[in-house]
Amino acid sequence: MLIPLILLPLVAALLAVVAPWHQARSLLLVVGSAGHLLMTGVLLAQPAVVGTPWLGLDALSRLVLLVTSLLFFGCAFYAVGYLEYHRVRGNRVMVPCLLVFLSAMTLAVLARHFGLLWLAVETTTLASAPLIYYNRNRLSIEATWKYLLLCSIGIALALLGIFFIGYGALVGGVHPVDLQLDALLAAAPDLSRPWLHAGFVFILVGFGTKMGLAPLHCWKPDAYGEAPGLVGALLAGGLTSVAFLAILRALQLMNAAGDGPLARQALLIMGLLSMTVAAISMVRQPDIKRLLAYSSVEHMGILAIGVGMGKLATFGALLHLVNNALTKGGLFLSVANLQRGYASKKLWEVRGAIATLPVSGTLFLAGFLAITGSPPFGPFMSLFTILRGVFGQGATAVGLGMLVLLAVVFVGMGATVLTATQGPAVQLDTPYQDKLLVVLPPLGFVLLVLVLGLWLPEPLVSLIREASALLEVTS
Repeated sequence: MLIPLILLPLVAALLAVVAPWHQARSLLLVVGSAGHLLMTGVLLAQPAVVGTPWLGLDALSRLVLLVTSLLFFGCAFYAVGYLEYHRVRGNRVMVPCLLVFLSAMTLAVLARHFGLLWLAVETTTLASAPLIYYNRNRLSIEATWKYLLLCSIGIALALLGIFFIGYGALVGGVHPVDLQLDALLAAAPDLSRPWLHAGFVFILVGFGTKMGLAPLHCWKPDAYGEAPGLVGALLAGGLTSVAFLAILRALQLMNAAGDGPLARQALLIMGLLSMTVAAISMVRQPDIKRLLAYSSVEHMGILAIGVGMGKLATFGALLHLVNNALTKGGLFLSVANLQRGYASKKLWEVRGAIATLPVSGTLFLAGFLAITGSPPFGPFMSLFTILRGVFGQGATAVGLGMLVLLAVVFVGMGATVLTATQGPAVQLDTPYQDKLLVVLPPLGFVLLVLVLGLWLPEPLVSLIREASALLEVTS
């Protein structure tokens, strides 16, 4: 059932290419994403899934697959209403690219071979570039080229890192040399240490570029700022999770070789740097969508810190992966509605959002409270768990640093969000109004995050525990 899960979006994409009607293409997007989510649910309900040496499902891939499929379904539902507002621009390019993007993310999640994983992640870049250019203006093409250039450099470095690991196996006397994950894990103690370490660094830098860890995040503010909101949601919650999974695969290999502490230290450093850069950049940020881009950089840093610390913090980081993806979905989609209503994403033009567009404005404010770790939303629980893990291991300086940076982000982000949402209603120059198709998906994401803050389903807890255990393996 793994191969059909990859092929389903591709078949829907091919049908969308030849479909002559706008409505038919939008329907194919929803049907393809709904089928993908249904098949994902069936797979996750099975205690064991028989795969191949190239494809498989472990606890880590189950978790990321669930997150990406659920996020994509919400964004696909939103896309129907969004594309109705842009019928002149059409959906002949966007719908097929979105479905290919889903297929590529699925392949990356299921990949058990580093070469296949690299190919899938590279495909996500090619499929998402036209989506960033959807608005077809000077700023969007600039953002697209920056995205392609920087991510291509990153993915090239990741490929070099994979080659280093393969050469490390050759130098270590492992025959035959195989880049299949399970084979590498079994042979990890025999790998040449210098080549393994170099490989991990290049993979961290390469896939860290796709993930958006500082200082490799430079494409994010432009791409998130100029792409449609639903594309920003998929990049911030879906693509970053897939890239993080690729880094975690390399961490598994380092753990199996007995070099986990070195890898975790590198993750911890990049995580703290990402939080610092994001906090500074979010103070007095006048562009609402770029604000969300820097928020994504911050939360990628939080994920890296959690896994870098290990133990309880790893559990919190994987829980935060879920919370961050869903919260970013609600934030980006609600901001997209505000941008459409005000015909702007600049703070000096967006005022009184709650009074002017009550549903979207309220969801934007709720999303801000959630993503900054305010109770009772899910990110509060995952951030609290990470901090418990940090302080519980005696890393007081790291914990205090995180708390200071979180406070700076709350104040900096809050100044922008409160300015945009508070105040009297204004007369809009556009005919946009909040309608069911464009407010239901962000509302659903925010409600899910609220539920996860009040109650964690036992199957989800068990899944995260199993995924955490995979990252705690030491030789």
